[in-house]
Amino acid sequence: MRVLVVGAGQMGGGIAQVLAAKGHEVLLNDIDETRIRHGIDGIAKRLERDVEKGRLSPAQRGEILEHIDPRPHVHDLDVTLAIEAATERLDLKLDLFRFLDANTPPEAILASNTSSISITVLGAVTSKPDRVIGMHFMNPVPVMKLVEVIRGIATSDASFAFVRDLALALDKTPVEVRDFPGFVANRVLLPMINEAIYALYEGVASVEAIDTVMKLGMNHPMGPLALADFIGLDTCLAIMNVLHEGLGDSKYRPCPLLKQYVAAGWLGKKSGRGFYDYAPRPAQDAQP
Repeated sequence: MRVLVVGAGQMGGGIAQVLAAKGHEVLLNDIDETRIRHGIDGIAKRLERDVEKGRLSPAQRGEILEHIDPRPHVHDLDVTLAIEAATERLDLKLDLFRFLDANTPPEAILASNTSSISITVLGAVTSKPDRVIGMHFMNPVPVMKLVEVIRGIATSDASFAFVRDLALALDKTPVEVRDFPGFVANRVLLPMINEAIYALYEGVASVEAIDTVMKLGMNHPMGPLALADFIGLDTCLAIMNVLHEGLGDSKYRPCPLLKQYVAAGWLGKKSGRGFYDYAPRPAQDAQP
């Protein structure tokens, strides 16, 4: 099957990797060739680690990479499925779905990896809302098993069955979810992260203390503030805004500290600074 993946970042690259590992031909697109190459380099590095750990052979690594075709220009593509994995911005996703609708076959299914934005709204700007669906992978995609499969109000049973079966074929666990703000994963997760940020904002405890409480007290593998850095604080803020606006409940209001960090460009791991400092530390000079 030929699949177009739009967005070569952390999520799009991971989606491309798992599709290619199952033998699908993946066309990987982003706004420029540099971003596409960076995405493919990231896939190659992850696969190399798998080779080093004995999970893949060098030949298998090469075969997976051969199934990924960089496509900086996307027009009139003969694909069965297109998966959008762009930044979590409604205006951007609406433009992409209009474009995909015009440049893929009428029978192609258009899926979004959105973590919070309405599938119904995305489908409404296309000529085939029955073939628009949410396919929300978890990060990191090659490791995490869950895929939220979100039906918009017009999504057909056939489109749902196709995406559900594909997720199963990728060794994922699909879960059917209705089209509400944040779906299930982020409607539960992000308010917890936001509340952890409020605890920091109000001086209840330090970053390290909050994360330690949740790791040791609740058996979470990662503290909520470290997880926020991993997700990206801009993404966290975007999801909280969708929840707040879509559900109209003050309990979903984004913490002012989260807004401040995003305004400062402190976006977490990807920017080198968030609740933790990820800047590379200079090597210590050798002592005589």
